Amino acid sequence: MQMSETLSAHMLRPVLVICFGDSLTAGFQSPTSENPMGTETPYGRFLQDHLGDTALVQTSGMCGELTGEMAIRLRRDVLDHKPDYVSILGGTNDLGWNAVPEEILANLVNMYEQILAGGGIPIPVTVPSIRVEGYEDTPEGREWVAGHLGQRSRLNTLIQDYAASKNLASVDLFSATADPDSGQLARVYSNDGLHLSTAGYRLFAEEVARVVKFLLCQAM
Repeated sequence: MQMSETLSAHMLRPVLVICFGDSLTAGFQSPTSENPMGTETPYGRFLQDHLGDTALVQTSGMCGELTGEMAIRLRRDVLDHKPDYVSILGGTNDLGWNAVPEEILANLVNMYEQILAGGGIPIPVTVPSIRVEGYEDTPEGREWVAGHLGQRSRLNTLIQDYAASKNLASVDLFSATADPDSGQLARVYSNDGLHLSTAGYRLFAEEVARVVKFLLCQAM
């Protein structure tokens, strides 16, 4: 193949978007009476519908994964594919294991910067809220929820501050899916208070699509 043909083939390659993360990227949904077996609806499927022929979307989500584990598989599952854009959502499981936001951010920044070094553009995503039923009934419940939401808020502020410092477009999934009054994960977007519902994953895809379309317009 001649050099000109190689360049033409590269230019004709569809824009590659990789959705990378944990169960919220895998699209896990808890079982319900209507769907007793549970289901997976990765937002990448809906993102592909939004982007159409302008991009190829791949999903790489692992249930229960910590950000340190995500970083270990980043090379194999992301960098080796030479993506143009990578939406990254991680940290929910770390928070569940009481990791401090600064440690979580260090793992995320490691991944953001590897993607940048490889010629791609990371799209940082804030972690969504949680919903706890009956927490108001006890002082301990109220204290736990307030503390947990505070940690999420701290992590999300760090993510957004980093994105702003690098002039990266980000997705604020927390604000998009939280009840504005309680700050907890809105019932319409989650059936278990932790993972998203189909409506939640569709909204997630819409938010990422908005950013990817913006970036594609900037690149033209």
